[in-house]
Amino acid sequence: MIYKKGRYYMAKFMWQGKVIRKSTRCTNAKDARTVEGTIRSQLAKGNFGILEAKPRLTLSEFLKGDFLPFVETEFQAKPNSRDYYWYGVRNLQASDLAGLRLDQITGQHVAGYIAKHGHLEATTINRDLRTLRRALSLALEWGKLDRMPKVALAKGEKRRERVLTDAEAKKYLAACPQPWLDVATVLLGTGMRPGEAYALDWRNILLNGSGGLIQIIQGKTKAARRLLPMVPAVYQALKARHELQECPSEGWVFPTGSVSGHIEESSAKQWHAKALEALEKARKENSDLPEIKPFEPYCLRHTALTNLVDAGCDAFTLARIAGHSSIAITQRYVHPQAEAIERAFQKLVTDGGHPQESAAEEKHAEVEVITEESKG
Repeated sequence: MIYKKGRYYMAKFMWQGKVIRKSTRCTNAKDARTVEGTIRSQLAKGNFGILEAKPRLTLSEFLKGDFLPFVETEFQAKPNSRDYYWYGVRNLQASDLAGLRLDQITGQHVAGYIAKHGHLEATTINRDLRTLRRALSLALEWGKLDRMPKVALAKGEKRRERVLTDAEAKKYLAACPQPWLDVATVLLGTGMRPGEAYALDWRNILLNGSGGLIQIIQGKTKAARRLLPMVPAVYQALKARHELQECPSEGWVFPTGSVSGHIEESSAKQWHAKALEALEKARKENSDLPEIKPFEPYCLRHTALTNLVDAGCDAFTLARIAGHSSIAITQRYVHPQAEAIERAFQKLVTDGGHPQESAAEEKHAEVEVITEESKG
């Protein structure tokens, strides 16, 4: 017989008076039965070694022999992502987790890792834990691990959830030098990830004379590949830049002298800092100007997506626009206010009322009729 235990099906049967239990490493019943037949066949041939458990790799061995080669291949064109995992691996290799077998790692070990590195920023700790989570997930996918342990992240990580007001966004854009002005305009007008904007190529941009489309061809997941329309501000910025570059049919939209050939996060932070400095300088010269507290470039994306929600975009459509593979991530951009909740209930009333309310009114009318009849 076969039965499911965790992710995989187990095979269980009697052989020479002994109960045999062995994982088939299959996630569906049909394949599991095929594997069970193979196990029985091998035992009949005298191959008892098929019942022996394969030696488990330590985390250190898996990171060095399997995960790092994967990172090098997968993120060859994304040096920032590659370095992110490299730093995470380096810290994990120097920790107590490195000597544990993959199947020994539990949520308790993760909690211990967080406690031991409590003097570090939560962002730094979570980079290591996200690296661990990705590594263990791949180990599970590649059949080197039977069960995925829970890897909870450290609390206190700074989230980039600042939403700029319309006035703040206008003042910020006015302070931006080129080419950052066009980049910021794209981020505020589309809600795409900063890295997606930095790597825009003219081959994936359509300017049709009055509007246009932007195609995102790669990303973290399949959901990241999507098509985004241009609002007028984005169309005008890209059209002017296209003409300035003599209308190329291919090439980077925001070219620089970097290794990648386009704007990178490091240079983007410098341009962003210059804009914030210009705002602060203007405020010192005119104390009547409102203060705009510093924020990260990613907040431009958060602002754009939140504005879409305020314009009536539902969470599922927003997930498609944002390139999210999970609606749970999209929920971060939905900030329902008391007025919005009140409007939702008011709309329910104006559209015909709640079914329970209608039923209650009908019941009340029936009672009134019965009362009048009894009086008569």
